Parts: sequence; C-alpha cells; structure tokens
Amino acid sequence: MSFRLPPLSALLTGATLIGLAPIFVRLADVGPTAVAFWRVALAAPVFALLMARGEGFRSTPPRALVWLLLAGLFFVGDLAVWHQSILWTSVANSTLLTNLAPVWVTLAAWLLWQERVSPAFIGGILLALLGALLLMADSLEVSQQTLLGDLLAVLTSLFYAGYLLVLSRQRRFHSTLSVMFWTSASAAVLLLPLALLQGEVLWPQSAQGWWVLVGLALLSHVLGQGLIAYGFAHLPASFSSVSLLLQPLAAAGFAWLLLGERFGLQQALGGAVVLAGILWCRRAMKSD
Repeated sequence: MSFRLPPLSALLTGATLIGLAPIFVRLADVGPTAVAFWRVALAAPVFALLMARGEGFRSTPPRALVWLLLAGLFFVGDLAVWHQSILWTSVANSTLLTNLAPVWVTLAAWLLWQERVSPAFIGGILLALLGALLLMADSLEVSQQTLLGDLLAVLTSLFYAGYLLVLSRQRRFHSTLSVMFWTSASAAVLLLPLALLQGEVLWPQSAQGWWVLVGLALLSHVLGQGLIAYGFAHLPASFSSVSLLLQPLAAAGFAWLLLGERFGLQQALGGAVVLAGILWCRRAMKSD
C-alpha cells in the first residue's frame, strides 16, 4: 500500500480488523473451507485492481514467485487446519493455541536471521500470552476428547508462523500489494478443490450470505492482512507477531458488541494484560 502510516499503528489496526474474522465465519452460510476460499478469492481481484491503478503489474522473478506462493500455501494450511480444529475442540482452546504463533516466529527469527531476543522481550511475550489465557479462561476445556482439535490448533499456529516469516522476508523486496495479491490468488486456487472435496456448501444461500463474505474479504483480509503485511516490512518479525496478540482481544470485544457474548471483568483484565505485554515487548525492543 502506497500510503505512509506508522508501522505499529498499521499492525495494531490490522490485528483489530482480523478480530472480525470469527464473527464473519460464524455468520456465513457456506462451509468452513468455503469461507476461507471466498475470503481470498474476493480479495485477490481487489489487490489486482489496486496494483493496476497504483504501481502497475511488474514481472516477478521465478524464484521470488516461489516464495510468494509458499506464503500462500502456509496461509491455506493456517485457514483450513484452524477451521477443522474448531470442529474437534472448543473455540477458546483453538484460539489460544493458534496464538502460539509469536513464539514460533520469535524462535525462528532468532535461529534463522539472528534477530536479537532479550529476556525482557521474552517476558513481554509470556505476559501477552497470559493475557490471552485470561481472556478465554472461562471457555477453556482440557480433556481427551479435545486432544485432536488442540493438536490441530498447534499445527495451525505453525502454519501461521510460516506465513508470517515468509511475509516478513518478502516484504523487504516486494510491495504490500504484490505480496498480498500473489498469496491470496495462490491460496484461492488451493482452497477451492479442498472445499469441493469435502462436499461443503460453496455458494452463499442469500444476499446476506454474500455480504458476510464480502465483509470478511474487504475488512479482515484486504485491510486487516494488508495492514499487517505493510507493518511487517518495517518492524522485526518477532515484535510484529507479538503485536498480533491483540487479535483475540479484538475478537472478544466484537463478539460482545455484535453477538452479545460475555465480556466481563476477567475479559477486561485479560485484555489489559495483553496490551501490557505488547507494550513491554515494544519497550524491550527500543532498549535493545
């Protein structure tokens, strides 16, 4: 995206908009993998149009294209496995375990790119994760029946970490619009046959169903993921991923406002701890 925006503001705004995604998924009248397909399939032409009006289409070297397609593959794994995990465990379990992604990103960034990670920064990550745990503690469930879903949620966090790592690296060489177009288009190509093989309802059953999918594509993907991609170009991958822990707080707030779900003192405290953890990480990064 060609505008100037403070990277941290972009990340936090993007994470907030991503928090709308569970609301749209719940309101959609198509299958879970079909929801993921429409999310990227409706977003890809928007990114293409923005590219055509702004920077124009440029030739992408084959090697770079492979990396962008790999990001799309990771994103497919993230969406498809996450939606399956929800079928086998609670939404709270799935959300919490999926948000282990910052841990994997920080570890990989340290091992692969020698990004400095101070003890204070690690403390901030743990604090933010504790806040996410408080946010969802009322709905957490630990049992043998949820084990498969919990493992799928952990796998989801690994896929999302892979997506964020490739995104962080490729944004150094390509524009936000280019990265988002290629990852979205490749994800759509892969998700469509998955939805068909699973026998899901693919076409929305009403005008409202279409508006839900359009809202998911424009708000959560074009704006949400687009702003995150913009922010990742200017901040370390480890800190950027921790900032995305704002997502469960945003999701809980939107569920309270739009669906009337509970948001009491415990959830407010958890949200405050998440924000404190993010600010702690930011301070630790500046001090380094």
